[in-house]
Amino acid sequence: MTPPRERRRRGIDGGPAVPRLDLPRHGSVRRAQMITTYGVGSLIAVDNESFIVSGIDQAHHSWRLDEAPIIHEHRLARALDVRHFRLPPASDDGSKDGVRVRRFPLWHSCPQCKSLQHVRGFNPPPGKNVCTKCDEEPLVPSRFVVACEDGHLDDFPYWKWLHRDNREEGATGLCGGKMSLHFSGRSASLRSVVVSCTCGVPEVSMEGAFRRSALKDLKVRCEGKRPWLEGSPTDFCSKSPRTLQRGSSAVWQPVLRSALSIPPWSDGLADKLAKHWEKLRTYSSREKIEAYLEGAFPEDDSVSVDAVMDLLAAEQEEDPTPESVATDNHQKLRRQEYEQLSVGNALRDKGRKEQFICEPPLSDTTLLHPFGIERTMLVKRLREVRALKAFTRIADPETGSDDHEAALSLTPTDWLPAMEVHGEGVFVRLDQHRLDGWAESVSVAARVERMRGNHDRLLRERATDPAKVPSSPATPRLVLLHTLAHVLINEWSLEAGYPAGALRERLYTDDTMAGFLIYTATSDSAGSLGGVIAQGEPARLTEALHSALRRATWCSADPLCIETRSSGAGGTNLAACHACAMLPETSCEYNNILLDRALLIGTSDDQQLGFFTHVLN
Repeated sequence: MTPPRERRRRGIDGGPAVPRLDLPRHGSVRRAQMITTYGVGSLIAVDNESFIVSGIDQAHHSWRLDEAPIIHEHRLARALDVRHFRLPPASDDGSKDGVRVRRFPLWHSCPQCKSLQHVRGFNPPPGKNVCTKCDEEPLVPSRFVVACEDGHLDDFPYWKWLHRDNREEGATGLCGGKMSLHFSGRSASLRSVVVSCTCGVPEVSMEGAFRRSALKDLKVRCEGKRPWLEGSPTDFCSKSPRTLQRGSSAVWQPVLRSALSIPPWSDGLADKLAKHWEKLRTYSSREKIEAYLEGAFPEDDSVSVDAVMDLLAAEQEEDPTPESVATDNHQKLRRQEYEQLSVGNALRDKGRKEQFICEPPLSDTTLLHPFGIERTMLVKRLREVRALKAFTRIADPETGSDDHEAALSLTPTDWLPAMEVHGEGVFVRLDQHRLDGWAESVSVAARVERMRGNHDRLLRERATDPAKVPSSPATPRLVLLHTLAHVLINEWSLEAGYPAGALRERLYTDDTMAGFLIYTATSDSAGSLGGVIAQGEPARLTEALHSALRRATWCSADPLCIETRSSGAGGTNLAACHACAMLPETSCEYNNILLDRALLIGTSDDQQLGFFTHVLN
């Protein structure tokens, strides 16, 4: 979004900064919010108005490179089949352009005369959203919209809702009357929101509009509208539309993908070669590559032939093989990061442009062996790129297939909006042999199987096609690592002074991985200051683990919390609540599900259930 009009803005030369196109300015948001909260296709309220963020079809023309620079992250770009990423434009005093928005919803009501109609019917002056009949009273955008699981969005059909019992079979056209919207004041429910018409039909409240089959019973079909994409064709959709509140989180949910910059792509050379990479990968001989580099980078010693050859070889190794086709790109990225975090990348002999520095602690790590921790690494420097791939409506991203992801543009683009953050973290890897022996316990397996069954049922209930829903990832290893990361983040937020929302987890779990990364990667005051690395030193980490596990033995909601047979959304948690193991949603990769602190410390009936029971005893 571009900054509000009332702010005084000056250009670089001291004169007033104005957009290249004479477009009005409506509010401002942070760059990160353009990826996570107010991305393409989302609704945003600015004062008394409501807008939808436009697609990125023409963004490469309106986003200036100096305000919306290109971001390179080779591994993530290949996984998402794009060439690069773009940072959304900033909204500071020197910016000229911003993100384009369009007015939506188009149906408005006047709080004074109660008129309810399309915004054009109020005949507002250019650049204003007022009722000309009521001394320019600000209009109120419709509180209700309709959407389907394929991502389509439209205005709520007020006329059909009001005249549902007063239309003859097969009749077309409107009644010719004027509708109005008012509040009866009898209650705070939808029953008090009343719609009426001058044609004489009985007035109708909005009660029942949110029923799953409310619009289907009225024979209202999804028209396939995509108001965020200019010029998009409309065609009736097979999905049934549903009524949603304009500000509901179900109206827009981002589909995000992220990756860490790791060697050999983290030293800045790949960014410099980005414009030449398509040509370089066509060469197979060293002589041709050397000749090309001499012409493309004259008198630049930082671009060596050996380094380019290493990058080409690394890309070939990352190419999919017949054995790895079944593995999704997300899991491939995680496995590469896990291997690099385990090996490390020392600071010595690395330039200032190196974006990934990972070293083992210098002090004695045997203090951590009783916890079953095989290795810890101090990630002194990291870079993460988070890209907005698509978005969904109504259906959760984890339950919806790619077919239900709404596109960011009308035609495919070779880039996606993204943000990059820099920070630091601590990587912890557990002993897989000890994990496997503990997971073989009958009580552990039964407890996790209960969570897995509940999660599978929840996924099927939320999915459009239950047959295509992937099975729950819940395993003893994942639940243990996930819960341990949560209690450790809570401990660091108390002892190290970091707010829990400034720390994030990154889980690495499958049959060959058993670790997690806790890191801070923000652009505010809780960024990379060395505090997280200090917590990863063996002595401090040992104290933090002891304290975190002791805190986990008691919850203010006990004994209800520790003895519950299901908690959380759909019973996907066991002994976990906001008083003991849950985190802010921005810090958790699984939306605060698949947690159970009993797997850490056991229960009063079964102490051996806990992986760390022997440490506490």
